[in-house]
Amino acid sequence: MADPVVRLPDPAVEARLTRLDEVLAGLESAPGPAAREALESVRLLTEVYGEALARVLDRADEALRERLADDELLGHLLVLHALHPEPAERRAARAVEKLRPAVRERGGDLEWAGVEGRVARVRVSTGGGCGSGCGGGSADITEAVRAAVLAAAPELEAVEPVAAERRAAPAFVPLTTLTRRTAPQPQVAQ
Repeated sequence: MADPVVRLPDPAVEARLTRLDEVLAGLESAPGPAAREALESVRLLTEVYGEALARVLDRADEALRERLADDELLGHLLVLHALHPEPAERRAARAVEKLRPAVRERGGDLEWAGVEGRVARVRVSTGGGCGSGCGGGSADITEAVRAAVLAAAPELEAVEPVAAERRAAPAFVPLTTLTRRTAPQPQVAQ
């Protein structure tokens, strides 16, 4: 009987990706043909794996494609190889919606405002309802939104906050103004 396949938990995958970034950065700055060949090997291997992933998607039904895209690691690979079935704008909007409850807990709100060119736009309002003990001011919220949106849709170049629209308060008209009648004119006795 074959040994069971050992799966990597997400933190182990993240650690390996971080180490891979470090190794590749070292190779990119290393002189000589051996470093260039190593980088070319990584590029070629990435292309072949991307083709294999594309072939898996070609054979998958819609439900399986969605499940693959919903997995964080597979979703990133699909984006890397330009295979993700969802457009970048939809993925970015979903990332904003996932953050919205946490921002609301702090008295603020987020609203997806769309994409202009390759720039995501998000309405950010901070309510300041927590006082000073909450942590996470406007800059922290904006940075969290930026990181989440660009992780979900790295094809986008930037995330810009859009000022929340200020809506004019409804005009207050006292009820007495509406119900006041002109006083009757005194009758002159004849």
